[in-house]
Amino acid sequence: MEHQSTFVNWFRNSSPYIHAHRNRTFVIFFGGNAVTEPDFDNLIHDFALLRSLGVRLVLVHGIRPQIDEQVTGHGNTPQFHHHLRITDATTLQYVKQAAGLVRVEIEALLSMGVSGSPMAGAKIRVASGNFVTAKPLGVLDGIDYCHTGKVRRIDAQAIHQQLDQQNVVLISPIGYSPSGEVFNLSAEEVATEVAIALQAEKLILLTEQNCVSPSDNGPIQQLTTAQVSALLEDAPTVPDEVARSLRAAMQSCEKGVQRAHLINRHVDGALLLELFTRDGIGTLISSTAFETIRPATLDDIGGIMELIKPLEQQGILVKRSREKLEMEIGDYIVIERDGLIIGCTAFHVMNDGNSAEIACLAVHADYQKGARGNSLLEYLGNKAKTEHIHRLFVRSTQTVHWFVERGFAPCDIDDLPEPMKSAYNYQRNSKVLYKDV
Repeated sequence: MEHQSTFVNWFRNSSPYIHAHRNRTFVIFFGGNAVTEPDFDNLIHDFALLRSLGVRLVLVHGIRPQIDEQVTGHGNTPQFHHHLRITDATTLQYVKQAAGLVRVEIEALLSMGVSGSPMAGAKIRVASGNFVTAKPLGVLDGIDYCHTGKVRRIDAQAIHQQLDQQNVVLISPIGYSPSGEVFNLSAEEVATEVAIALQAEKLILLTEQNCVSPSDNGPIQQLTTAQVSALLEDAPTVPDEVARSLRAAMQSCEKGVQRAHLINRHVDGALLLELFTRDGIGTLISSTAFETIRPATLDDIGGIMELIKPLEQQGILVKRSREKLEMEIGDYIVIERDGLIIGCTAFHVMNDGNSAEIACLAVHADYQKGARGNSLLEYLGNKAKTEHIHRLFVRSTQTVHWFVERGFAPCDIDDLPEPMKSAYNYQRNSKVLYKDV
């Protein structure tokens, strides 16, 4: 029964993310190393699950180890400069072979539908094509990169057409010129440019290791693009593979992609844990702060109601109807964490214009140890000063000490301004406190 309860709770908690991700465009990058692993089919199953949940899925794969195998197998040595492959005419043939082999293998795995397997009934259609126009990288530092290229243009319209037809789009790190030339491209660059061109909701980079802090080697949960830039500048010891993914994430978020994620592909189910749990398992990058305090909008009402419902049932908060919330939404402040409302409060200015009531202060149970209640209170204190409010009032039945510890003092009901005094519920017998700003 405990196992069943755990599953039910997990499934219920994942439902907001299922709704949030439906009909959204995700671009997922994974290197050629992933394709060679025996458990690669698990990753394919997770891709299929995302597609079944309504995610518009674009997959961009790498082929670096496959090219190296072809080069060394023919008795040659792979040539690189600044971590970019020098693609001469012979190597270009190996690039074409590697891209074709990997693409066919991925398509075959996505086509599985064996009864009893995770892919049963999936019926995934895969679309590949000449979506990437490229140009030669040219000569850098005196080195001619030959057939190594860079992205010139992404045919976003053609990709969207395939996604509109419920297809999974699979893109190899190969580009074509208008004159028919073929170029070997960086898979991270292709994924970045595709995400930007599509204005995808997410760019997901499956990495070979965790993104960790250079100072304590602990995992980094979230970064803004500014913090990524500082990390790459101040910590040159960041592994090259992680640094490439961080640059890709930073560039995509600076050019309109809402979120980028770095996820260690070696953790089984890491993709699902990152996308369908509150705290995830990887590193999230965004152009602005991952968690913000802001004024509420009508779109937040559902999230506010879900947040305060348990507290209303426990009698900690007075029950509020949806209609009342809609009428007073301009008074509400919320903490939003990656699209979810995890905290809220209300700031009702009294008729005298000199005082205000703090009401409905709530923080989700999973986030109550992060001083978010203090952050909401500080936000309201600054708001009071801005609006020339000199005294704050609060009514509480079970959190009196929390407010006292933050400078509030008890007062009598007769000291309350209207309409607080006339609306006072003697049955609840709330304690009344105040604080001068």
